[in-house]
Amino acid sequence: MAGKALNKANLMALGTETLAELLLETVKGDAARQRRVRLVLAAGQGAEAVAVDVRKRFATIRKARSYISRKKQRTLAKELSELTELIETRIAESAPDLAFDLLWEQLHLARGILERTDDAWSAIGDVMHQAMEAVARLSAKLTKPPEDLAEDVFDAVVGDVFGTFEHAVRATSDALGASGMARLKTLAREAAEAPAPEAEIALYAVLTGASRSEARARAARQRRIHLLLQDLADLEGDVDAWLAQYTPQQLTAETVAPAAADRLLQAGRAEEALALVEAALERREGSTRDRLDLDEAHFACLEALGRKDDLIAALWERFETRLCPAALQRHLKLLPDFEDIEAEDCARAHILGYHPIQSALLYCQRAPDLSLAAQLVLARYDEIDGEAYELLSPLADDLSAHHPLPAVLLWRAMIDFALRRGRTGRYGHAARHLMACTTADMSIEDYAGHPSHYAYVEGLRRNYGRKAAFWERLDTE
Repeated sequence: MAGKALNKANLMALGTETLAELLLETVKGDAARQRRVRLVLAAGQGAEAVAVDVRKRFATIRKARSYISRKKQRTLAKELSELTELIETRIAESAPDLAFDLLWEQLHLARGILERTDDAWSAIGDVMHQAMEAVARLSAKLTKPPEDLAEDVFDAVVGDVFGTFEHAVRATSDALGASGMARLKTLAREAAEAPAPEAEIALYAVLTGASRSEARARAARQRRIHLLLQDLADLEGDVDAWLAQYTPQQLTAETVAPAAADRLLQAGRAEEALALVEAALERREGSTRDRLDLDEAHFACLEALGRKDDLIAALWERFETRLCPAALQRHLKLLPDFEDIEAEDCARAHILGYHPIQSALLYCQRAPDLSLAAQLVLARYDEIDGEAYELLSPLADDLSAHHPLPAVLLWRAMIDFALRRGRTGRYGHAARHLMACTTADMSIEDYAGHPSHYAYVEGLRRNYGRKAAFWERLDTE
């Protein structure tokens, strides 16, 4: 279609009357867009006028009780995101306290919304996080008494069962100041000794059953108080207050030790940090789970203490057990000249003999080291499991340019798996892989004892000639 580009300058040239007519036509029958336009119109009357309309919409959302489908969930999330932007752009500059109150009210909508949807795609959670970030940007401009703000923050954080307010202390830290934080500590100490409110007990009775609802509600409340105090400790740079939220045993848990070590290192207490990490590593011994953050904390402690030889050994151990390319590269850089060449040879030998072979191939893909992958495929082809499509297919594509035979062997492994197991859903991939083998055949002079392409295809026809669905897919490629 010929004509001018659809841009701001050309639209403005149409004039206000034409634009108004086009806008009315666009929003006709679309309630969400109509609300958006009305809110922008209200902005011309000042912040209070916008706030009235925003609160009306919040009230409607708060009163709703029906289940929110995924489609409606995305629509609602988009609307809430637009409201956050509207509050920031139309209200915050002239009335920061009013903007804060509106954003805070929006955050409180989360519980009612989340109780009516599974929020499987985190659409609502993400938009509430956006609102909390807006609160953080407003924090320094607020004039609300810090002690009063502290009570609002405390009530929100400690009564929050969905995590909406988990960053509230940090977001409002500029407005809280020293007096607000002191008030938060007092409230936390008092709440730690108090029973869980009946409303929270009732909620946990619905979620987990009545028999243990009180104990679970109290435990959950204690965790939120604990996290609040940790945030305060971080904001005040008080490492010991942060550590005090855990027992000595908890501090050596693999999920806690990295964060504890990081704070101790920042405070110049590397020896204490290393002791915690080493205790956590000892507890982890024998576990198959990869805790990169714990290993990284270990490396950071050794580096801070100048223990280069121990760091070199620790990096090699991570490479050897987890096949971590980054650990190997860092290990090699710390070695003296020529020693790194010998170590690299040892690393390649380790990969070539590593079991299972899928883990070794994954290392080659991540490193990346295609020559090593090619060597591995040729040496241990019989061990390759063609089911690992997500690994083998892209690796074969990467190998095809300079290592055509290993690429063909990977494609064959996937083809054989699909046909042998009758995986009809993979026949399209298998047909594509066989065509890739045909293309690669022109670059292969020696199949190194493996069947030639012609012999391989004849074998497929002999063994799987009745797999009509596959051969039909092949004809369409």
